[in-house]
Amino acid sequence: MILQWCKSQGIELPNPVMDGKEEGVTEAERDRFFSLLDKLCAALPQQKEAAKELRMLTKKMPSFRALFGESVDAIPQLLTPLSGSKSESCVHPDLQEDVITTLLNLSIHDSNKKLVAETPMVIPLLMEALRSGTIETRSNAAATLFTLSALDSNKALIGKSGALKPLIDLLDEGHPLAMKDVASAIFNLCIIHENKARAVRDSAVSVILKKIMDGVLVDELLAILAMLSTHQRAIEEIGELGGVPCLLRIIRESTCERNKENCIAILHTVCLNDRTKWKALREEESTHGTISKLAQDGTSRAKRKANGILERLRRAVNITHTA
Repeated sequence: MILQWCKSQGIELPNPVMDGKEEGVTEAERDRFFSLLDKLCAALPQQKEAAKELRMLTKKMPSFRALFGESVDAIPQLLTPLSGSKSESCVHPDLQEDVITTLLNLSIHDSNKKLVAETPMVIPLLMEALRSGTIETRSNAAATLFTLSALDSNKALIGKSGALKPLIDLLDEGHPLAMKDVASAIFNLCIIHENKARAVRDSAVSVILKKIMDGVLVDELLAILAMLSTHQRAIEEIGELGGVPCLLRIIRESTCERNKENCIAILHTVCLNDRTKWKALREEESTHGTISKLAQDGTSRAKRKANGILERLRRAVNITHTA
């Protein structure tokens, strides 16, 4: 369902290596696995060597991803280099990147998703990685949160943990290598209602609108904004921050039917909730016929929303004339 929804909104998902055909684990592989975990408790050079090898093995071999799910202590051991008593600023950046990327590889494995997310230190360490890692670490931390959020129970857990705020902050920074992974994670998390409220509280609307106005990642961010627009405060912010003329301009100028559909859906909700924006909609219609054109030529959903706005504007004019 999530993949279909993302595809319907034109969102490009992270593309990690898929599990492929499961194969049995040999005794030699099992010994190698536990040996590498033991090295993660050793000195820094051994930690770095072990983390890099685990990253490589969990990328290439589904059997190694499965091994993490079979051992109750494996994921906490993987996190040992990042969760010690020393401050995060002392963690070697390459070591952090390898451990976080290994978590991403593990989370691809369906049977690991619940286990990974519910391991106590995982989400806090992913949040720390979003804030302080190399750009590849930050991007892979966002991709991990996206992958884990395939489960609704994980969506709720990730949202309650406060992970939306560092995701939104990273989106605001706008690094091109991280943007799509971050947008995918935010989109997926906001499928459940309580996370929409958290995202709005954490300034998602202002950050997303600014990026859209700057022409950055417009397709993906319009899909998120359309989801958030079911929240009352989001609608108020869209109006306050100049979102109405921006959305009308996209409808007028864009060649993407999905973007036009998301824009008119947001404007329909604005129209229902904020009469002060009717003037801008009437002026756009009078000058460019933007809404009427969409009512004739848009997708079936866009036509419904456009006609809904036109009907409301017509009723308002009739009431004014009658009065």
